[in-house]
Amino acid sequence: MSKFAALLAFASVIPSFAAAQSPVWGQCGGQGWSGPTTCAAGSSCVFSNPYYSQCLPGASTTTTTTTTTTTSKPGGTTTTSQPGGSTTPTPTGTPAPGNPFVGFTPYLSPYYASEIQAAAVLITDSTQKSKALSVANIPTFTWFDSIAKVTDLGSYLADASSLQKSTGNKYVVQIVVYDLPDRDCAALASNGEFSIANNGQANYFNYIDQLVAQIKKYPDVRVIAVIEPDSLANLVTNLNVQKCANAATTYKACVTYAIQQLNSVDVYMYLDAGHAGWLGWPANLSPAAQLFGQLYQGAGSPQFVRGLATNVANYNAISAASPDPITQGNPNYDELHYINALAPMLTSSNFPAHFIVDQGRSGVQNLRQQWGDWCNVKGAGFGTRPTTSTVSSLIDSVVWVKPGGECDGTSNTSSPRYDAHCGQSDADQPAPEAGTWFQEYFATLVKNASPPL
Repeated sequence: MSKFAALLAFASVIPSFAAAQSPVWGQCGGQGWSGPTTCAAGSSCVFSNPYYSQCLPGASTTTTTTTTTTTSKPGGTTTTSQPGGSTTPTPTGTPAPGNPFVGFTPYLSPYYASEIQAAAVLITDSTQKSKALSVANIPTFTWFDSIAKVTDLGSYLADASSLQKSTGNKYVVQIVVYDLPDRDCAALASNGEFSIANNGQANYFNYIDQLVAQIKKYPDVRVIAVIEPDSLANLVTNLNVQKCANAATTYKACVTYAIQQLNSVDVYMYLDAGHAGWLGWPANLSPAAQLFGQLYQGAGSPQFVRGLATNVANYNAISAASPDPITQGNPNYDELHYINALAPMLTSSNFPAHFIVDQGRSGVQNLRQQWGDWCNVKGAGFGTRPTTSTVSSLIDSVVWVKPGGECDGTSNTSSPRYDAHCGQSDADQPAPEAGTWFQEYFATLVKNASPPL
């Protein structure tokens, strides 16, 4: 399930590849790509991941070519830390009482702002263009879905630290930790760079160590992290999938290491807990609570683990006016019902029962044919803006974890990362690779935003 990626935009699907050059925003490389590898004047071919390179405007005034490469792996002379014996690293401070979002100004991602600015140029209607540009002022989380992007975190933290000094406001940088080996074990759209069979666990530990090293440089800036979307939920419901069964032990070891090490640099953390249509079914609630409790206690109960994140990159309302027909059979038909049902079980499992809820694409309801449909759902709109004024004391904040406009997964059936969910009739098509920019979808989110932008 797709998450943060490099600065890219909607790839136009063209009926043949006879043209010598790919147009601006078109695909220009990637594994299995047989189309043009040069770009129209005024753009250049930029690598995003092994499956996708795209012609970005303004990068150059001449055409360039690209070669398909594999994503580099950490290694060489890098030393990878391992969890040591029975010792759990201790944080440098103690968590502040109460809601970690209160009193802090969310840092606005310059990366997402640049995506939006490039997208707005292509919107001709002046009203819609203005609305689109306003999205850059709405805080979103930044996804660190590859080790190559970790250095960007240092830049953002340095900028936030500078803003704190110049304005007197306290800033919080919101991130998503998302690079497990054999990631996305029950789907295909956002498979990651690390493989369990190829030193994946050690590579992941190194990835976490590098995140920690960046955060450690800026102790004055608060960091809030969502930990590994979809991973633990898959261990509740999808162990019948061989890839998930094979990954279970590694997922637990990696998430344990992540929360221990991030705890050592005072990062407030919310583990991902799927959504109401996944773990919210009554039969899944108790196993989920037990898993979260066991993991948390096994990691030494890291005190900066605040709770759980729900509805990440999904479309559910926090509180639905009425149940969507697709939710039939589940009394927990929205995120609030799910949270209210799960919270007491978490408390019984000695896990902190606080939540954040993603509403980035939940502005329009009753869109899907099945509750499990997650890929670029047609007709979606931006939802409730991030706020700490929530409908429940259990919910610390409404957030936008998924940056709207970044694609969930490709509709290209020949892609190695094609997932059938992205080819369903309620999935917007044609769609580019997971994480790359989907221009038409962004424009729809702007148009259908509720409340309006």
